[in-house]
Amino acid sequence: MQKALFILAALIIGLICGMLLPGGSDGVIKGAEFVGALWLNGLRMTIIPLVVSLLIVGIVQTAVMAKAGRMTFRAIATMIAILWASAAMAALFTPALLALFPLPADAAAALQSALSTAQEPGPVPSILEFFRDIVPANPVAAAANDAILPLIIFTLAFAFAVTRLPEKKRSTIADFFAAISEAMLILVQWVLALAPVGVFALALVVGARAGAQSFVGLAHYVLIVVAVGTVIYLASFLLALLGAKRSPLAFFRASIPAQAVAISTQSSLASLPAMVQGVKAMGVGERSADVVLPISVALFRATGPCMNLAVAIYVAHLMGIEITTSAMIAGIVAAAITTMGAVSLPGSVSFITSIAPINIAMGLPVEPLVLLLAIEAFPDIMRTLANVTMDMAVTGTVARFEGDLAEGETS
Repeated sequence: MQKALFILAALIIGLICGMLLPGGSDGVIKGAEFVGALWLNGLRMTIIPLVVSLLIVGIVQTAVMAKAGRMTFRAIATMIAILWASAAMAALFTPALLALFPLPADAAAALQSALSTAQEPGPVPSILEFFRDIVPANPVAAAANDAILPLIIFTLAFAFAVTRLPEKKRSTIADFFAAISEAMLILVQWVLALAPVGVFALALVVGARAGAQSFVGLAHYVLIVVAVGTVIYLASFLLALLGAKRSPLAFFRASIPAQAVAISTQSSLASLPAMVQGVKAMGVGERSADVVLPISVALFRATGPCMNLAVAIYVAHLMGIEITTSAMIAGIVAAAITTMGAVSLPGSVSFITSIAPINIAMGLPVEPLVLLLAIEAFPDIMRTLANVTMDMAVTGTVARFEGDLAEGETS
């Protein structure tokens, strides 16, 4: 949280300093652009190896857990279904929300001008080309060319193939990629240690070119993304009603302690003890509470697909880029799959490693994510709140179907 506050402070100070720059400061702006681009390149170089290694480790771990028993398999299947539904919901709800409440025209024009140096969006294939190219002829070339979706498909297939190996060989490959992901995370932490410098430099450029409109854009972004996350929060009450047969009021009372911890810590792991007590208050048995909830915290992040895809869609809205059908499909697939490999990461790391692949898959620039990273502390409150609440709803639902839920209030 302290690191997030430093990055947020760098953003605000950079924007203000940019707004206060006198005329004829082109040299300062170009210098800031150079520093910001250098830092962003350092961050981008970690994305492909980190996403691939995390996805392989995540799939292998998920497959091993799914073999542990019927309850575990049912829990994981439920979570995967929710992840895909979450991504699909964002693809429908976010554009509709932006159509009703668009970014003010003045702010949009100012920010597009300020971000005019962002990398041009990649080519977006037609529907036929999309499905033809989704299986890469050369996965190494796909990685080199930032063809992220074909690379994800290959990685997914490779990870499932690894799960069919004998235990010793499977463990060897999983340990190898786990070591790569750990090394890459160390490298990412080094790059993020310089985040205040990189964010300050890029914010100074935006502040100089967009002025006060930059604050309008950032505030609008927070409201839109939080609204998308709120849908998942409300959906957890619906799941509790239909799946666990608990009324919204009863479910809310049981989840209040966990929600309070989630808001104050922004950590699902820190909320786990309160979640355990909450589901037991709902009537969930020891077996489900001790099995399903830890799996949820380890593998499941319900808001990941919807809020990550919402960020990518917002970038397109911000930059005035039209999202084609094939690009949206690519975003849904990337959002649903990459979430499975990023659950255990710190928020600032998962923001880049989860959303940058979605942007690349959709042919959108990555540069605006740096400014949005700086204010992620605000949407992250809703992320954690909705994730914790959905974890409890899933646990109650699985417990009911496993016969491990006591009779309780249903209306």
